Amino acid sequence: MNAIECLDLTKTYRGFTLDHITFSLPAGCILGLVGENGAGKSTTLNLLMNAISRDGGTVRLLGTDNQSPEFLQTKQDIGVVLDEACLPDAITPTELGRIMSMTYTRWDQPLYESYLKRFGLPRAKRFRSLSRGMRMKLAIAAALSHHARLLLLDEATSGLDPMVREEVLDVFNEFTREEDHSILLSSHIISDLEKICDYIAFLHQGKLILFAEKDRLLEEYAIVKLPPQQLAELDPAAVMGVKEGRYGAEVLVKRAQIPAHFSTEHTRLEDIILFLARQKTRV
Repeated sequence: MNAIECLDLTKTYRGFTLDHITFSLPAGCILGLVGENGAGKSTTLNLLMNAISRDGGTVRLLGTDNQSPEFLQTKQDIGVVLDEACLPDAITPTELGRIMSMTYTRWDQPLYESYLKRFGLPRAKRFRSLSRGMRMKLAIAAALSHHARLLLLDEATSGLDPMVREEVLDVFNEFTREEDHSILLSSHIISDLEKICDYIAFLHQGKLILFAEKDRLLEEYAIVKLPPQQLAELDPAAVMGVKEGRYGAEVLVKRAQIPAHFSTEHTRLEDIILFLARQKTRV
């Protein structure tokens, strides 16, 4: 079963359109949703949860249409962390646990307490006094403590220092060791997505430029550095993007379509995404 099925999802605001977005996420996998600020990542997550009305398309989460009456029950199986953790200023982590226990039928207080300890969160400190990083950790702890099967995370690693980010990514990996547990993680930190994601979706100005398995992208595409005269030797069909400089060109190519004597550079997911963003090329 797919954890997420999104077909032709469309939403129009003044000056912006999320344009017929289609993707699916198999159960047990992690999807990284990447894009610049304003690309439509947060809009997509809000539409998935039916928090805002859509103009077209369909969404199914955990097999349930998100506009059906049954979706209210399905929400018990979904953990959500938004870009801004919206909690009352005066609430403490201890008080949040009590509220969540009345909201979720499978709330696990000992598990929540273990995450508070793991993340170093002070139980009695008011939300308004927490740093952005601590607020995000608190929201993540709550999302993980009601035995959800699907996590929808909007910039959940943003504002965390590198060591804490690494720890949080480990927690997400642990979560998906259960074969029916899945994550959609939106982030502008592409290196985080490269570490843990099985699939990558790239939004640019409301359009889905790319949706593919991460490993396939890294196997299929590469960067080559060439002097200008060698550029003409490449089959135009193999060239996905070109960045020309004073001393030559960096080219994003399809590995299988370049001459054997061309040597490729180590290519990161970030390299591929940045080239595609410049070229606005769909793959």
